[in-house]
Amino acid sequence: MKKVRIGIIGCGGIANNKHFPALSLQKDKSEMVAFCDVVVDRAKEAAEKYGVEGAKVYEDYNELLKDETIDVVHICTPNVAHSPIAVAAFEAGKHVLCEKPMAHTTEAAEKMMEAWKKSGKKFTVGYQNRFRQEVQSLQKSCANEELGDIYFAKAHALRRRAVPTWGVFPDKSQQGGGPLIDIGTHALDITLWMMNNYEPVSVTGSVFNKLGNLPEAVEGNMFGPWDPETYEVEDSAFGYIKMKNGATIFLESSWALNVLESKEAATTLCGTKAGAQINAGMSYKVNELIYNKAHNGMLTEEKNSASGNIAFFEGSSNAPEALEAAQWIDAIINDTEPLVKPEEAFVVTKILDSIYKAAATGKEVVFEK
Repeated sequence: MKKVRIGIIGCGGIANNKHFPALSLQKDKSEMVAFCDVVVDRAKEAAEKYGVEGAKVYEDYNELLKDETIDVVHICTPNVAHSPIAVAAFEAGKHVLCEKPMAHTTEAAEKMMEAWKKSGKKFTVGYQNRFRQEVQSLQKSCANEELGDIYFAKAHALRRRAVPTWGVFPDKSQQGGGPLIDIGTHALDITLWMMNNYEPVSVTGSVFNKLGNLPEAVEGNMFGPWDPETYEVEDSAFGYIKMKNGATIFLESSWALNVLESKEAATTLCGTKAGAQINAGMSYKVNELIYNKAHNGMLTEEKNSASGNIAFFEGSSNAPEALEAAQWIDAIINDTEPLVKPEEAFVVTKILDSIYKAAATGKEVVFEK
């Protein structure tokens, strides 16, 4: 069997902590043959550690895309670079896995969708939290309508003090935003997937930068002190989303917020038959899935615990990142659909972008019917 040949564009933190270890477990089906980074030494180091013999190194992604032997590219760059790289990759005839979010604006995501549809290639976005054990279990319950009509939900992405202090996270020109676009995107993706509802009609939102520029606020940050002078993005953001069928979603996100509970990549669902919530994040040693309903005249709870946390990948073949990589490679080889569909990831970006716009204008964003 011919191995899938992969080129990596962006060799920073997300590539090293997620993509390289996960793809290394797929050596029987794929090989990393090219590495690109604007800091070329990072690409060289990655090629030496993870690449096949003779793996190529590039500073310009356009040069990598000229290699007709490359089947797939993984885009692991800052958010604002996702769209131009993806468009160029599709035009070069490559399959594309793009890190979350799809793009930093709706307009940029639309360009990606247009290029993908013209290309005939496969496209997915890196929402690896869908592959967590408790997320998969809850999704099956939702698909089987065990919760009934899910008409209200919360998407949780709250950190008490965990501002990322590496890379370009506080740089708005590179990322497009802060916790909303960084971790809120995971919570929203999970919630929409559970509801199987991708038809928003309106969005309102609030975006706050109350703590990011306060020197005293950096105390206790999990990743060490950030620089208040260069902090350009929000430290918390909240959105209220109405869906076409009348359902409502509340999205909460923060890197820094004076709140006790840190709940991340988590969701709360309220249905007509039952409710359910996933508790995950820094306040939880083990991810939890809890169902609630009325049974024989009493209110009951059913608690399920999945093994392991979501924050760090140590190379287990059952880790979400590894499962994501495995199904993606299999989708290419077997010509099947990836679990995360582009149309779904596009709606996530559309909603996030609209929360930012609603907060900036003070007006509700209403989508065309």
